[in-house]
Amino acid sequence: MSRIAKDPVNIPESVNITTEGQAINFKGPKGEMTLEVHKSVSFSHEENSLQVKWKKDEDRAIAGTMRALINNYVKGVGDGFEKNIKLNGVGYRAKVQGKKITFTLGFSHPVDYELPSTIEAKQENQTEITLSSCDKQLLGQVCAEIRAFRPPEPYKGKGIFIDNEHVVRKERKKAAAG
Repeated sequence: MSRIAKDPVNIPESVNITTEGQAINFKGPKGEMTLEVHKSVSFSHEENSLQVKWKKDEDRAIAGTMRALINNYVKGVGDGFEKNIKLNGVGYRAKVQGKKITFTLGFSHPVDYELPSTIEAKQENQTEITLSSCDKQLLGQVCAEIRAFRPPEPYKGKGIFIDNEHVVRKERKKAAAG
């Protein structure tokens, strides 16, 4: 049973919300987004808050999900989201060129990754990149795709780490004496 849906979503001054039927349009300093709200959920919009309501008792869970999505959209267009990518390994490096990131990850060829239009990349140094966007879901998906090129491995600790991710190190296998 969702209790999240009972809390109203607070809307800061910098975010503008308009509604059209079951669609909510969010506009803020970081961008614009539109969310199509599930048909079993209704909402009411006051000056600086938005309240989610469910029609039947079994719709409480989807109402909580919709409330969380609305809150993420409000935070995204207002403040934005950031994720840090760190490359750990000998010779592992990246280079940001506009909307393209070129990775050198120990393969025989460089790996190019084209960023979606709503995601910005800033490079701190050769092994650290900061990705930012107003869309939390798309940002997480892009980070997962980048991490999939070289996931962290537990024996040497090499790989692509997202947001100070910690991988438990393992001891190497020992040869049997005998």
